[in-house]
Amino acid sequence: MSTSTPIDVPDAFAAAYAEQGAEARAWLAGLPRTGGGLLERWDLRPDGPTAYGMASIVLPVRRADGAPAALKLQQPREETTAAAIGLRTWRGDGIVRLLDSDEESGGQLLERLDASRPLSAVADDGAAVQILAELLARLTSVPAPAGLRSLSGVASAMLDQVPAALPALRDPAERRLVRTCASAVAELVGEPGDRLLHWDLHYDNVLAAEREPWLAIDPEPLAGDPGFDLLPALDNRWEEAVATGDPARAVLGRFDRLTEVLGLDRWRATGWTLGRVLQNALWDVEDGRTALEPAQVAIAGALLSRSAPAAARPIGRH
Repeated sequence: MSTSTPIDVPDAFAAAYAEQGAEARAWLAGLPRTGGGLLERWDLRPDGPTAYGMASIVLPVRRADGAPAALKLQQPREETTAAAIGLRTWRGDGIVRLLDSDEESGGQLLERLDASRPLSAVADDGAAVQILAELLARLTSVPAPAGLRSLSGVASAMLDQVPAALPALRDPAERRLVRTCASAVAELVGEPGDRLLHWDLHYDNVLAAEREPWLAIDPEPLAGDPGFDLLPALDNRWEEAVATGDPARAVLGRFDRLTEVLGLDRWRATGWTLGRVLQNALWDVEDGRTALEPAQVAIAGALLSRSAPAAARPIGRH
């Protein structure tokens, strides 16, 4: 059964997304018909209420043979194209399967997972970190295909932005931290790596599934060093880490588990994780903030507390 009837777009999603500007509003205006057209093209029928996140909506559907799937709709961008490239390359190994895609509209037909059971629902943090680490090890074992952004370019651009960003931070200690993070990136930028990175693998981007217990979703693929993929896993459940009274210990425990499972050199992984802290700091300044997120400061401090600054160690030391 197929239909050309426009799909419903949740009001809350439309209201929030429209704040992103004229291009976002234009995309929203055509979204009901775009979704309806993909339902018809791929011979799908709606099979439940539409869910949404910050940048996309997901409609549960049934295929012509009755098999469950999910129609994901997002504004066509470089990131949307990269996600399709990554999903095709991974072929469902540790991550949701891409069943079909439409580059022009940004639409993706995906394997349906259990959105009501994210990894964040697992109470044992150690078990959750282990699950995420094993998935991340599988994902980053794959060489990055052509057509993706490189960590080399991303890192170089960050270093170029640091001088202009520093004056925006009020706290001299935070300015020093940003400089330290930039120094770490400068030491590593010449060896950016060539693995296929997820770039946003945290607990809520891992869902329960049928063909495997857990699968990753929502990649933002990048070609680079797996160490650049660790930070989203370090500040999961940050309130719980703080509540232990020793968040640095929680950070280092997670970091050690991740690097052990992925087989990473911890010095290099520290440097690239500081690179992610730098990236977040630059984004915060771009958004008009004058202070860093406390969790980011604490994570960087924990890693630096037992690692010599990157500038003090030769590149490639193991």
